[in-house]
Amino acid sequence: MNHIAVISGTGVFTPPNRVTNDELVAAYNAYADLFNAENAGAIEAGEIEAKPHSSSEFIVKASGIENRYVMSRDGLLDPEIMYPLMRQRSDDEPSIMAEMALDAAKKAMDKAGVTADEIDLVICAASNMERAYPAVAVEIQSLLGCPGFAFDMNVACSSATFGIQTAADMIRAGSVRKALLVNPEICTGHNEHRDRDCHFIFGDVCTAAVLERAEDVTGAHFEILSTRCASVFSNNIRNNNGFLRRSRPDGVVDRRDMQFMQNGRKVFKEVLPLVSKHISDHMAAEDVTSADLKRLWLHQANKNMNDFIGRKVMGREPTPQEQPNILQDYANTSSAGSIITFSQYSDDMEEGDYGLICSFGAGYSVGSVLVKRHTA
Repeated sequence: MNHIAVISGTGVFTPPNRVTNDELVAAYNAYADLFNAENAGAIEAGEIEAKPHSSSEFIVKASGIENRYVMSRDGLLDPEIMYPLMRQRSDDEPSIMAEMALDAAKKAMDKAGVTADEIDLVICAASNMERAYPAVAVEIQSLLGCPGFAFDMNVACSSATFGIQTAADMIRAGSVRKALLVNPEICTGHNEHRDRDCHFIFGDVCTAAVLERAEDVTGAHFEILSTRCASVFSNNIRNNNGFLRRSRPDGVVDRRDMQFMQNGRKVFKEVLPLVSKHISDHMAAEDVTSADLKRLWLHQANKNMNDFIGRKVMGREPTPQEQPNILQDYANTSSAGSIITFSQYSDDMEEGDYGLICSFGAGYSVGSVLVKRHTA
């Protein structure tokens, strides 16, 4: 028997620390001045380039980002450090990713009216895991008291939509009844805040979603009509950090490629048509037209990218209600961005309304989830 999978609840953990563009710019510019002063001779000789200043106006124009939330401000705004400082936790304490996930998961389960002992599957899907093993998902499963099984997965910024497809497929097949997907993203930990082109891009957050069989749901929910995932290899978004780092001759060096890197121009040129076509083909396969689509919850990486995709998919300029953005407040939160938007801008949808969740990023990867609203 094939079961119908639904999303019955979502939750968002927002870190307590907020950082504005102005604060980031002040820290970066102070760092740039220090770098230029320390390397004045090499800059004068043309051996290296001087680091240019950033500005809040540049950030907003380039991305639409105005603020972000972070797990730690310590170090992040220090020109001599430029990355977040977090205390070392003992192995007997909950990890920081698990701690974030617990908050979001409990909110999602409360909204769904589901208790932890009903969850058969926990998936922790995120861009970067804080350790190789044991899986963070298994730790979250244990802390919540869920039976069943759990595992981690990483498809960078597409991790949430790939996770939804994975959980939905298991529910449809009958191997699980209820699943919990969590996306704890500490993006400031792998960003390079000493690079003008990306020092402002990321923020931290955690999202969660409960998926279950339609026949088990009693309240409002979203029926998952269809999911579609695709990937094409590209080096244009990359992070070379990993456990083999110390095994290589230059592995201990603070190399630029050990943090987030992207070729922004190529990403824009190659990802935009890929995502636009992916969404349009997905909708066409399900006989859903742009006129049918009430809402588009896109990956929150860049407003200019989202505006382009929205116009291509809708065939016109989408309204803010049709294509809501949250990156002005949260910045890019990798896999969590589309789920934050879905969580914050879905309760007003009416019976029978169609919507589509889409995330995309490194890989390249793109995942889309077509849903239909049911109010009871």
